[in-house]
Amino acid sequence: MSVRFTPVRTENREESMGKSIAAEIRELQDMTVPELQARYRELFGEETRSHHKQQLFRKLAWRVQELAEGGLSERAKARAREIANEADIRVQPPREFMNGAPSATRVRDERLPVPGTLIEREYKGRVVSVRVLDKGFEYEGRTYRSLSAVAREVTGTNWIGMLFFGLARHREKRGGN
Repeated sequence: MSVRFTPVRTENREESMGKSIAAEIRELQDMTVPELQARYRELFGEETRSHHKQQLFRKLAWRVQELAEGGLSERAKARAREIANEADIRVQPPREFMNGAPSATRVRDERLPVPGTLIEREYKGRVVSVRVLDKGFEYEGRTYRSLSAVAREVTGTNWIGMLFFGLARHREKRGGN
């Protein structure tokens, strides 16, 4: 699928942009990816890792205009740096966000039996026994944070621990009964 940038063809637009800039942008449209990568090297002074034609085209069209008409003002660049430095970026939400309660007061999953209970399940001819702890589960002398981790250890594949140990049921149909 070929996506093509078509500049607005009004006299004012092309005059304000400059005939040579508009012509250079039109030339970029017809270039192959290797040609765009070579032009990127010329305009940015470094290699690109991108092989995406449209992305390369957009970056190059922006760079052509920036070189001809000037880029962001120093004030705008300074403000952008300010915003980036002030950003308190989280990669993951806090634990209490997902559970609705702080970790210290987290409510125990009501599907789980009380601590000390043994959960048993037969798997491939052997009985798998897991002891429910206050915080986690014990299987073969090791402590695991979740039943899913125990199920993964037993089977070697990812499982929903509650399903594997029969503490929850799969829904018959999505959105259904």
